[in-house]
Amino acid sequence: MSETNRIEYKQELNSNLDIEKEVIAFLNYHEGGFIFIGIDKEGKILGVNDLDGDMLKLKDRIKNNILPSCMGLFDVQAEKKNNNDIIKITIASGPEKPYYKKKYGMTEKGCSIRIGTASEPMSQKMIDELFAKRIRNSLGRIVSNKQDLKFEQLRIYYESAGLSLNEKFASNLELQTDTGKYNYVAYLLADNNSTSIKVAKYSSKTRVDLKESNEYGNGCLIRAAKQVIDKIEIENPTSTQITSKERINKRLWNSVALREAIINAFVHNDFTNEVPPKFEIFPDRIEITSAGGLPDGLSQEEFFLGYSVPRNKELMRIFKDIGMVEQLGSGVPRILENYDKECFTFTDHFLRMTFPVQGGQAGGQVGGQVGGQVGGQVDLLTERQKEVLDLIINNPAISRKALSKELNINPSATQKHIDALKQKGIISRESETTGYWEIHLDE
Repeated sequence: MSETNRIEYKQELNSNLDIEKEVIAFLNYHEGGFIFIGIDKEGKILGVNDLDGDMLKLKDRIKNNILPSCMGLFDVQAEKKNNNDIIKITIASGPEKPYYKKKYGMTEKGCSIRIGTASEPMSQKMIDELFAKRIRNSLGRIVSNKQDLKFEQLRIYYESAGLSLNEKFASNLELQTDTGKYNYVAYLLADNNSTSIKVAKYSSKTRVDLKESNEYGNGCLIRAAKQVIDKIEIENPTSTQITSKERINKRLWNSVALREAIINAFVHNDFTNEVPPKFEIFPDRIEITSAGGLPDGLSQEEFFLGYSVPRNKELMRIFKDIGMVEQLGSGVPRILENYDKECFTFTDHFLRMTFPVQGGQAGGQVGGQVGGQVGGQVDLLTERQKEVLDLIINNPAISRKALSKELNINPSATQKHIDALKQKGIISRESETTGYWEIHLDE
């Protein structure tokens, strides 16, 4: 274990440790980085004595001693290594460089940057150049065109996460501009706004045949994100493959990757042009498109490595507060655990994620809906026989009495449908003792 351009070790947190300087250096570095407290320069794990106390001190110092605000750009987490408690600080590359110590301002003493394995003072020339490039149209700086905003939904989400919003929540969550007016982040999180999020469903592989159009939003962005997640979850049922040896359940799309992609599309979308993320469902794929392309200074290679440059740090912080984001930089690596890099398409103004159906196409034997063709056999069944087969596939131990109850028909009628499926060779009893059904469908 050795220090790198993105890893810094500190033996302990004490009054002599200039932790602000180290954090600022990574905020100003284009890749961000990690600081570990409780590990010495040689990589020896020593641990910390006051884990909870040190974590609180770190959060307080980083929050109050660094400008511009870096809330939403860092995580402070506890980890266990060799039975020792250590602290890991994850720092994203900040979008509003240069960051500096409040005490010294934008001076060489106040600004630092990561160079190799050290945090070095910035030259005044570099400070001036970065300040000239600073993003001036970030959501936090745009004044909301509505100021009579209410936040009851946001309050509910915070309370559900075990947190509360006090009377200063707008300031604490950076929902106000320097002049004290609500900013565009506040507008997006308010109970009522005009931000519409669309989920479109098509009956063919093109956008010609629109089958269904759902509109969410016009309210708290968190609520809209949860509604989109729920809708995609409904559209992502379980397909069942029956073999001679086992019954294999598999979802059309990996649910973890989809959730990460949906949240990323919300948190990293460029809302400054009032273009919301878009979600489209096709028979063979799901496409998720967010506005803004890659953040400035971030390459595709760095994007795939999980380097975090939050476009909207205020949204990132709030989504993390309520538990929708686990930690900085975790989204893309989780997606890549299940899908290739080719699923991502970058343009100057948009980023699109395309997730193909895993092993086929939606609309066949999916989520217990047996309709469609499975080896040609299901086409020959009546609708009621398909319903019986559907229930048996989803519960091989289901009894005739339970089938009758589910179908709301009498047991003798149920038995006729069972007999028809047996005669066609589609089902049989695996064992009269266990009562389990065995399903025989062509693969």
